[in-house]
Amino acid sequence: MQMVRNLGIPSHIVSIEEARKVLENTVKPFFGGKPNDITEENIQSRLRAVILMAFANKLGYMVLNTSNKSEASTGYGTLYGDMIGGLSVLGDLYKTDVYRQAREINARSEIIPSAILTKPPSAELKPDQLDTDSLPPYERLDPVLFRYIDLERSADQIIGEGFDPGLVENVIRLIRTSEFKRKQSPPVLRVSSKAFSSGRRIPIIAKYR
Repeated sequence: MQMVRNLGIPSHIVSIEEARKVLENTVKPFFGGKPNDITEENIQSRLRAVILMAFANKLGYMVLNTSNKSEASTGYGTLYGDMIGGLSVLGDLYKTDVYRQAREINARSEIIPSAILTKPPSAELKPDQLDTDSLPPYERLDPVLFRYIDLERSADQIIGEGFDPGLVENVIRLIRTSEFKRKQSPPVLRVSSKAFSSGRRIPIIAKYR
């Protein structure tokens, strides 16, 4: 809320708890007693999207997608959830670039609260969840992504630069298996030559490396 106050923009806090309970109880009988998993986590994200789109439709707004290039590259986002929007404003900036840009914005005065920049990244869909539960730390991830996507270097070339082979292979696997998500993402505000959709066109099912 501090950032909202800093920017002087209106805000609302909308609870998804009641809707979450209703939806989970609606589908639970069909799940054969299976324990909660990413399915229920994604329900939360998709409910947020439904509410945001309702505001957009009713009040004439546009939902801005805030997925960054690191998340889009690896498929770390919920389709029809936090990946919705009319325009992706951070989709061509890697996570480490976003932090760097934020610090530049704060150079003269603190607009973005320091707590946002020091808090470990999390999707906040379950207790104590961190991005590093699913991804390598962004400081290790982003250099591999940049070399593979922007510089179009092969796995062997990247490994030859001294990067861990297991890390490189895992990152490339994530990129390859999440192309279908990027095909359904909003248009990206392009700042590089390899922005997704306009700068990097890859078939969904083709074998490529």
